[in-house]
Amino acid sequence: METEHLLDASSAERRTMEKLTDIELISIEATDPKPRSFANDATAILIQEDDIETPYGNMHVAIQGDRSKQAILTFHDIGLNHVTCFQGFFSFGEMQPLLRSFCVYHVNAPGQEEGALHLKPEQDVLGNPESLGNRFVYPTMDQLAEGVHCVVEHYGLKSIVGFGVGAGANILSRYELAHHDRVDSLVLVNATASQAGWIEWGYQKMNSWYLFSGQLTNFTEEYLLWHWFGKKTRWESHDLIACFQDYVKSINAQNLALFIESYLKRSDHGIVREMDPMRKVSARTIRCRSLMLVGDDSPHIDDVVEMNGRMLPEETDFIKLADCGGMPLEEQPGKVCEAFRLFLQGMGYVPSLVQQRSVAGAVHTQLQHDLETRTTPAVC
Repeated sequence: METEHLLDASSAERRTMEKLTDIELISIEATDPKPRSFANDATAILIQEDDIETPYGNMHVAIQGDRSKQAILTFHDIGLNHVTCFQGFFSFGEMQPLLRSFCVYHVNAPGQEEGALHLKPEQDVLGNPESLGNRFVYPTMDQLAEGVHCVVEHYGLKSIVGFGVGAGANILSRYELAHHDRVDSLVLVNATASQAGWIEWGYQKMNSWYLFSGQLTNFTEEYLLWHWFGKKTRWESHDLIACFQDYVKSINAQNLALFIESYLKRSDHGIVREMDPMRKVSARTIRCRSLMLVGDDSPHIDDVVEMNGRMLPEETDFIKLADCGGMPLEEQPGKVCEAFRLFLQGMGYVPSLVQQRSVAGAVHTQLQHDLETRTTPAVC
């Protein structure tokens, strides 16, 4: 009798647990993430969007903020556009007080904006030339930099603070070399100043071949995710990766193939770190104040370190962000915002703006000391 009583009690308890579990599962609702858009973001002030005609194709520009303020001009990485690359960061809460003192001009490479129509390449995927009368020759990286100059001229901007990521950082640094008088300072994330290596060339060439045929394969998707985030973030930040996997599906594959081909054929910047005072005057180098950012687990860290070694040390701040992969704007927006604020204050902007929320006391102290004394900071 006692045994039967215990069994009955155990069965009753089990049924109770199952019932509780059922109730708990029923109360959970799964929702899909909303697509990013400045238009749907209550914190973003988007005053206009324009398609600027340049000799190198139409460049879509989205303007965020008061146009009477100092201009920040952004340029995105491959596979991204101004929304997917910058919307999350520029809508970040701690960025809002900073943005009140600036106007942001988000520039898209030709054919990379949302809903872009197919561009007509010079040749088809099999390499057969056709009539060039209706064909579009995608601009080189130097020509994209000149396209940026057309945008700057169109809006009558006297000087800009350049903010580039990946391929965009390469384009904006080329723009500085050609038009130093129009660039007040640069923020470069995952920047490179060298030609594509053999491994990058092989992977990107295969990707562009698939993309030219209109296919967005698993291979291309995996490569883009690695290019944006690196290995560690790729397997640890599942929500972030899932969000960008959705973005990949909306990419205009053929237009992206053209941009990748242009980035793949990039030339070396030809910049040098000249320490001789006599030769420094005529040396080819980036002369404006520059902030170089990279995650400590970024797949592009070697390229960034190599470029930093060719920059003028007295004009360049280098920050390697801890616990961060290839996309600092998404993975560590608080640290990037703090570094950006201190960098701008070192340039004389927003001197009275104070930090809203401490990212970390030690990080704040180190960054403030390094940027105010214009030294090269260590890992933060």
